[in-house]
Amino acid sequence: MSKRNENNPGYKKTKVGWIPEEWNCVYGKCAFSHSIEKGYDGLPILAVTMESGLVHRSSLDRKMPNAIAGDGSLHVRVGDIAYNMMRAWQGAIGLATEEGVISPAYVVLRPKKHVYSLFMFYLFKSLHGLYLIYSYSYGLTGDRLRLYYKDFAIIPIPLPPLPEQKKIAEILSAWDRAIDQAGKLIDAKQRLKKGLIQQLLTGRMRFVEFGKPALKKGELPEGWKIKPLGSFGSFSKGKGISNNLKRETGFPCITYGEIYGKHEIVIQEFYSYIDGDTAHNSQLIYKGDILFAGSGETLNEIGKCVAFTKDVEAYAGGDIVIFHPESVYSLYLSYSLNSDILIRQKRKLGQGHSVVHIYSAGLKTLQVPLPSLEEQTRIASILSVCDREIQLLVRKRDLLQEQKKGLMQKLLTGEVRVKTRARRE
Repeated sequence: MSKRNENNPGYKKTKVGWIPEEWNCVYGKCAFSHSIEKGYDGLPILAVTMESGLVHRSSLDRKMPNAIAGDGSLHVRVGDIAYNMMRAWQGAIGLATEEGVISPAYVVLRPKKHVYSLFMFYLFKSLHGLYLIYSYSYGLTGDRLRLYYKDFAIIPIPLPPLPEQKKIAEILSAWDRAIDQAGKLIDAKQRLKKGLIQQLLTGRMRFVEFGKPALKKGELPEGWKIKPLGSFGSFSKGKGISNNLKRETGFPCITYGEIYGKHEIVIQEFYSYIDGDTAHNSQLIYKGDILFAGSGETLNEIGKCVAFTKDVEAYAGGDIVIFHPESVYSLYLSYSLNSDILIRQKRKLGQGHSVVHIYSAGLKTLQVPLPSLEEQTRIASILSVCDREIQLLVRKRDLLQEQKKGLMQKLLTGEVRVKTRARRE
């Protein structure tokens, strides 16, 4: 816990480290009772997740039974904490904000009167809390660790006075609300961008100086053409990379993993570097090139592409298909190739089973709607503004998450104290 020692007044050494003198070190069984209260039909079915805590089971993507028999479920009340015995050490812990029923495979903890469950939830989700849970979990191998209630019952827990528990939880909740608000703004901006892509890249929305928009779905506005990708550029293939150097000693290299799975429409930064000999035998990429992920595990993953807009010497690794465009604005092309219409076309080009590949021979046939170069540039600039705004919001959310993490470390260990009425008096 707190990195204090005997020379720091106001703190005492306990089984969980140095904590404030007003705090107690208690065992899990002193803070929570083990609830085995049976559930009943009519209550929402809940599940414990690592990221979101207790959620409605119907909201999960994975297939699960639609119901739990009333006599085979556990009743969860508001304020209870539930955890997955096999995944508690990974953070599969949830705080109940509504009544519900859960599988008997979970453990339900009911807080005692001197315990504020929201404070405990934050404690269990902190790095130190997870370390304690891990330390008291048992299993033959790391991936089979289980935390039964009898083991939870003997976990030492730092426990401030109830008013301080509530104040700490209140502060951390404020950070959660700010993080949640940033997430909602990101979602709203992403929906706006998706709507703009659907309208601008099909010509159903246009800037007045370029002419009238298309009136019907599937219709092209005046001045637009549909061309096969291969008709306005050429293809090459990335080559395997055998070594990875530090930034200061090598040439930048784009690997397959830096395209696949990322949301960026352009290369933001380099993560891999190669030496001069490797670069000599690798495929050079040029400013304006489009880089495709040449393979994926499913049809939805193949063909993801990004634009290379940097004016530096860089190279492409294996499993990357490179398109060198001519007479087209690269950034517009990247947005277009990642739009729903082109994604549907790319899915039809996939070859393979366990690993699906996409090749330049197929990519050449992609039918791309193209306005004038000036209109391409204008469309791409609007979508780029959306991307920059989303990136700023993401950075803000990430910063808030880091600030919260630091606060949790200081507040939940007593390193930083909060003022309550009792402490002021």
